[in-house]
Amino acid sequence: MKFIFDLFPVFVFFGVYSLAERVPDTAVSLTANLLAAIGLDSHFEPSQGPILLATAAAIVATIGQVLYLMARRRPVDKMLWISLVIIVVMGGLTLALHDSTFIKWKPTVLYWVFGAVLLVSDLLLGRNLIRKMMEAQLTLPDPIWRQVNLSWVGFFVLMGVLNLYVAFNFSESAWVKFKLFGGMGLMFVFALGQGLLLQRYADDGGK
Repeated sequence: MKFIFDLFPVFVFFGVYSLAERVPDTAVSLTANLLAAIGLDSHFEPSQGPILLATAAAIVATIGQVLYLMARRRPVDKMLWISLVIIVVMGGLTLALHDSTFIKWKPTVLYWVFGAVLLVSDLLLGRNLIRKMMEAQLTLPDPIWRQVNLSWVGFFVLMGVLNLYVAFNFSESAWVKFKLFGGMGLMFVFALGQGLLLQRYADDGGK
């Protein structure tokens, strides 16, 4: 359930964009009214309707996540706060400037921030966040935990690069699909593969 909750804004972004593509005139009208309501320029190219509307929906969805947790008196983890700041800034610039470049950079910025947090926490603060999340299920030597942490850092760096490649070398619609299915699929495959390798290592007694 947490996995679905964490990806909720991505699902919303994809769903709104897909619907807006099918009814472009409605998307343009809704987006223009929304931009006018929040005091932004409501004149934009009709082709921008879907991406602008989806961006606004993603911002609302992420804010909704935080408000939901606060209303339930549950802790809002740091990664969600980071995600909120990035989507508000990058999404806000997309809406204000009518430029999808910013929202296309958003996943990359988020991936790289995640990677930086893992790296800095381990090297400077002595806190291996991956180990903290997984040590209840696995017992591994310190060097292996560091390798696991670094592998996630590398994965996030590569995902950030891949996002930019798809965003600026393929159609906007293709990038939106990749943002959901490609990003989620690659992360699942990476996590599954790493989990199998670590379980095998653990079965060997950490040798």
